Amino acid sequence: MHNRSSRPSGGPFHTDQSILERQNDERISELSNTVNHLKSLTIEIGNEVRDQNSMLDDMGGGFANAQALIGKTMGRIGDMLSSGGGRHMLVMVGFVVGVVIFLYW
Repeated sequence: MHNRSSRPSGGPFHTDQSILERQNDERISELSNTVNHLKSLTIEIGNEVRDQNSMLDDMGGGFANAQALIGKTMGRIGDMLSSGGGRHMLVMVGFVVGVVIFLYW
């Protein structure tokens, strides 16, 4: 007896299967390329985030130093005003105004 469900190995079924396998292989290759591209983008994003975090940390330290310096300066000005150094304050304000006018001109 002859089995109807069996097909010859070189028939149309084999051709269709090889076409589908080739298309699947092409799609797998495309997917692999896309995954590799996304992986490299993710690595680049991670590097950029680390660099920006480092820069922000440095800026935070700079702002802390500036804040401390301003605090010390304000303390010195307060000490000078409380010790009767009004004349010194007037000279300092005059100097600052002179510098601003010079820079503006």
